[in-house]
Amino acid sequence: MVYIVGAGPGDPELITVKGQKILRTADVVIYAGSLVNPELLQLCRPDVEVHNSAQMTLDEVIRVIEKAEKSGKMTVRLHTGDPAIYGAIREQMDEFEKRGIDFEIIPGVSSFLAAAAALKAEYTLPGISQTVILTRQGGRTPVPDRESLKNLARHKSTMCIFLSVNLIDKVVSDLIQGGFSKDTPVAVVYRASQPNEKILRGTLETISESVSENKIDRTALIIVGYCLDCESEVYEKSKLYSPTFSHGFRKAKL
Repeated sequence: MVYIVGAGPGDPELITVKGQKILRTADVVIYAGSLVNPELLQLCRPDVEVHNSAQMTLDEVIRVIEKAEKSGKMTVRLHTGDPAIYGAIREQMDEFEKRGIDFEIIPGVSSFLAAAAALKAEYTLPGISQTVILTRQGGRTPVPDRESLKNLARHKSTMCIFLSVNLIDKVVSDLIQGGFSKDTPVAVVYRASQPNEKILRGTLETISESVSENKIDRTALIIVGYCLDCESEVYEKSKLYSPTFSHGFRKAKL
């Protein structure tokens, strides 16, 4: 059996209880060493077989798993954050299915959620934004033109931009060309939830310089949207807790 486990955003306590239990019992662990906090490996048994996938190809990963399966061993494929977001797991699952290898996915806490916690922000403020776009700037891995930052910016939704801080100048240019104003609030969260976490705040006009000054070029998330500056934007209070709003659990108090 193979378990694809979301390791969380970095804080070793932010792996789920289920993920932690699975990791403790694994015979083989293949972890994304470029991103996963190695402290998580301390949860493993002393005799666990550990592989760092940062140094491996897909074929090499599959060969390790096939060998473990033939020996009746249980493998954990440990991915950062939640494996469904930029985790490159579909290609692995396809290989498992071809080989008749059973697998299960254990979800994790994504860095975009850890970033919101670090910022003490609510991405979906009523009257400001009810949509969160998770995306990235096209680079060595391209994005479809319909999903370019210029096109997505037209919606003025809250945007969480992954894997792009090294292209911050291009990100800013595309968002402004797409319709965001230069004074749109922006935050960059470096290593969310980890001891060396760093938060940069600014606007589309100022954030590039701040990123450059702080020498941040990886493992950071760019958050763009009016939810980051509640003082200058008037948001609506939630209907859920309004005394004038009825729902299935409470009658309105007129």
